[in-house]
Amino acid sequence: MVPPSDATIVSAADVTAPAAEDRVIETSIPARLDSLRWSGFHTRVVLALGITWILDGLEVTLAGALSGALKESPRLHFTNFDVGFSNSAYLAGAVLGALGFGWLTDRIGRKKLFFITLALYLTATAATALSWNLASYALFRFLTGAGIGGEYTAINSTIQELVPARYRGWTDLLINGSFWIGAAMGAVSAIVLLDPAVVGPDLGWRLAYLTGACLGLVVFVMRMWIPESPRWLMIHGQPDRAHAIVDEIERSAIGKVQDQSQHAWPKIRLQMRHHTPLREVARTLFSVYRQRSMVGLALMTAQAFFYNAIFFTFALVLTDFFGIASNQVGWYILPFAAGNFLGPLLLGRLFDTLGRRAMITFTYATSGILLALSGYLFSIGILSAQTQTIAWMVIFFFASPAASAAYLTVSETFPLEVRALAIALFYAVGTGIGGVVGPALFGALIDTGSRNSVFAGYLLGSGLMIGAAVIAWCYCIAAERQPLESVARPLAFVE
Repeated sequence: MVPPSDATIVSAADVTAPAAEDRVIETSIPARLDSLRWSGFHTRVVLALGITWILDGLEVTLAGALSGALKESPRLHFTNFDVGFSNSAYLAGAVLGALGFGWLTDRIGRKKLFFITLALYLTATAATALSWNLASYALFRFLTGAGIGGEYTAINSTIQELVPARYRGWTDLLINGSFWIGAAMGAVSAIVLLDPAVVGPDLGWRLAYLTGACLGLVVFVMRMWIPESPRWLMIHGQPDRAHAIVDEIERSAIGKVQDQSQHAWPKIRLQMRHHTPLREVARTLFSVYRQRSMVGLALMTAQAFFYNAIFFTFALVLTDFFGIASNQVGWYILPFAAGNFLGPLLLGRLFDTLGRRAMITFTYATSGILLALSGYLFSIGILSAQTQTIAWMVIFFFASPAASAAYLTVSETFPLEVRALAIALFYAVGTGIGGVVGPALFGALIDTGSRNSVFAGYLLGSGLMIGAAVIAWCYCIAAERQPLESVARPLAFVE
């Protein structure tokens, strides 16, 4: 007979009181989850979580591809600075949303936040289509970013806690890489909706944003496939619910609940808690794991500037320096998106085999060096719109897994109790330093009309990536194929 639960209360404290914080349990739930082979359950998790990144890719691509249309809109008449400012507002919203919702994710659970942040995203995206001036457009972009920022924290936490350790790296990179499927969808939408022969100049960009809102409705159904994290439930005083979820995952994955008497799974002892005080979060991040925090901040900041500065102004470079019509920009985004998706798809498994340190260093350094080289060629006027796009495609084949690896590093190298807030904090600080400044800075550089000025911006992004590669080589943690509890012991752990 299979025992109903693998958790044993080993403290004689108040056994009858629900969620009593002085109860200590002994559980093998982490080992049970890591012992599973890939199954339909894990595929459904990838699909349900990956679609959020598709939405983000759609949003960001539309924002970039619509730059020309916003400038030509008879209602808005945006300048390059207005476009950059609005994109920075989106990123500022993502920063604040990540912080606020990240704190809630660790406090009330992963699944509840899925629906709160998604509702905010959908509402704000639909409202963007109704914008009437710069202030309203920037406000709605800010709120859209807040919803997406909250999604980052809950989703990356869930990936780590549901996917077996030996698949964790590749899965994380693939899900984050699905952003570029959305980018391709955004590019195709822009090609059709910005064609003046199809839609009027002030209607096409509005319909493009409504496309994102409509797609987001599908996510509500797909999110039903994903359970709450059993690891989170175990620590937060809900062991019975955690066991029921793991039992159901095993039935889905292997057709039955595993008999614990036939397995020598390692167990850990945990003291239940309702929440983790912020002072303990601060001590964990900035004292106990200070070196890991430095690595996470360096990776997040470099990739945020690199990506957001270049991609948010992608359309401006094509229109201002290469004379590409705004309704044709989508054709150039498609190969760019292909390179970004193929990078995590083809290189992702190497993060689980060759290891985190080697691959993070390689992808960051390669991205930085290639950007410097292509930036120089751009500055001297050798590249055409087509060869510039090919150069970006190659660069971001390596930069895409590098950027995803930043989220992977932060989400797997800190204890479960602070995982979502750690993701939020380093995403927020990194994006605040690198991402929010980047689009506005590049918008101003492009406004100068000087290729050398834009090249200087590219050199800054290159230097940040190469610097992050050096830090990764020196200090990165070898977390590949290791249980999360081995990489970072839970704060609730009891000897």
